[in-house]
Amino acid sequence: MPKGSPELTEARRDEIINACEKLYQTMSFKEITIKEIGNATSFTRTSIYNYFQTKEEIFLALLKREYELWIASLKETMEQVDTMTRDEFASMLARSLEERAQLLKIMSMNHYDMETGSRPEHLKNFKIAYGEAIRTVQTCLHRYFPDMAAEQERNFIYTFFPFMFGIYPYTYVTEKQQTAMEEAGINYVFMSIYEITYNCVKKLLGEEKE
Repeated sequence: MPKGSPELTEARRDEIINACEKLYQTMSFKEITIKEIGNATSFTRTSIYNYFQTKEEIFLALLKREYELWIASLKETMEQVDTMTRDEFASMLARSLEERAQLLKIMSMNHYDMETGSRPEHLKNFKIAYGEAIRTVQTCLHRYFPDMAAEQERNFIYTFFPFMFGIYPYTYVTEKQQTAMEEAGINYVFMSIYEITYNCVKKLLGEEKE
C-alpha cells in the first residue's frame, strides 16, 4: 500500500472504483481491463496496482459498495416505517432492488470470477458487506413480522439471496436472446425487477393473516 493519508488512499480507491463503474455502463466485464480503468483515472495504470492487483478486485469492491448502498436503503426504511403488511414489505423489498440494478447485474454475471480472482483480504471485506446484507434483511423480517417462525425465516433468507443471482439475466434479455428463445419455442414472459422480486417475496412470506 502506498504511503499517504487514509483519506488520500480512500479517495484513490474510490476514483478507481468509479472509473470501473463508468466503463461498465458501456462495456462488458471481459472487455474492461486494468489499462482501460487506468485511462479513466487521474493517475497512471501502474499506480492502480498499489490498491488493486486485478480487475476482479476492483469489481468486487464495486459490488461491495452496491451492497452497502442497498443496506443503507433498507435501514433508512426501518427508521421511517414502523409496520408493514406482507404486501407492503414485498413491494418495499422489490423497489429497493429495482433501484440497485447494477448490484444485480454484477452479482449475476461475474460473481464467481470476482471471488476467485481476488486476494483473501479483498474477499473478506466483501463477505463482511454480504453478511451485513443478510443480517439487515433478517432485521427487517424481525421488525415487520415478529411472529415469523425461525424455520420460515431461514427458508426466506436461503431462498431469497440465491434467487437474487437470477433476477438480472431474466429481466434484461437481449434481442439475440429473445430471437433464440422464439426459435427454440420458449414462451418467454417478460417481468421487471420489481415484478419478479415482488412475486417471490409474497410467496416466501405466505398469505396475510386475517
